[in-house]
Amino acid sequence: MASARYDGDTWDLASSVGATATAAAAARAIATRADRSLIDDPFAEPLVRAVGIDLLTRLATGEMSPGDLVEQVWIDVAKVRTKFYDEFFLDATNAGVRQAVILASGLDSRAYRLPWPSGTVVYEVDQPQVIEFKTRTLAELGAVPTADRRVAAVDLRDDWPAALRTAGFDPALPTAWSAEGLLGYLPPEAQDRLLDTLTGLSAPGSRVATESRPTPRPGDEDKTKQRLHSMSERWRTHGFDTDMARLRYFGERNEAAPYLTDRGWALNAITIRDLFAANDLPPLKDDDLRTGDTLYVNGTLDKTAI
Repeated sequence: MASARYDGDTWDLASSVGATATAAAAARAIATRADRSLIDDPFAEPLVRAVGIDLLTRLATGEMSPGDLVEQVWIDVAKVRTKFYDEFFLDATNAGVRQAVILASGLDSRAYRLPWPSGTVVYEVDQPQVIEFKTRTLAELGAVPTADRRVAAVDLRDDWPAALRTAGFDPALPTAWSAEGLLGYLPPEAQDRLLDTLTGLSAPGSRVATESRPTPRPGDEDKTKQRLHSMSERWRTHGFDTDMARLRYFGERNEAAPYLTDRGWALNAITIRDLFAANDLPPLKDDDLRTGDTLYVNGTLDKTAI
């Protein structure tokens, strides 16, 4: 069983928090097969297959139906979340931003599948073994980046700004930053430090996109842990021994949206519930309503407003 997170822990794409990136890619593969009008990630399935977690491979390839193993709400979240971040980057580059940074890039394939304008540089930041695996696997598949893809192979707990600069990042240029599905896997103080750091590296006109979870009400986190434990138990019966609840950091933390606003970011926000409605997906069930309050935020930095 996966151990709880601790300072200095390590992982690959088949273990600990790394497996969540593979699970997210499996959800994208399922979603792509179901409806390419919302999400079309042709690399999700082969990347999951290459990681080699048997259960996730069978789900990603369609050999096994999601059934109760992957609740439909998580597949629908994969649809709207992927579309949200795809549109964020395309909107930013269409507005003239030519530098993008994908934090904790995992099995994200946007550098290979989005129609980036000529001259766009896309930086991916993640642990060295994760970066190496994805780069090698996609090369073996014959995939070619659609932008100038550069990597900063570094743990976000280390000096990732230095690694980013070494890769060619220019803090004087506007940047489009994504922190997708990341903040809940950081301790509260590390979340704040990450948001402070990316703000400090951002020139005026830079853009950011991330999720902002509401402050939990009494009992909310216990329900979340119970649900994650239940899902992990179902997966364990199929040989995938992990405990998703032990990979996240719970407890009080700053909500990302007001935290960023206080640092000069002018944000737009939409709830998951509203994203479902906007994309003609079934409404959330009663036990998913708190999930529906999560905000997807994106916005622009105006340092003169600080």
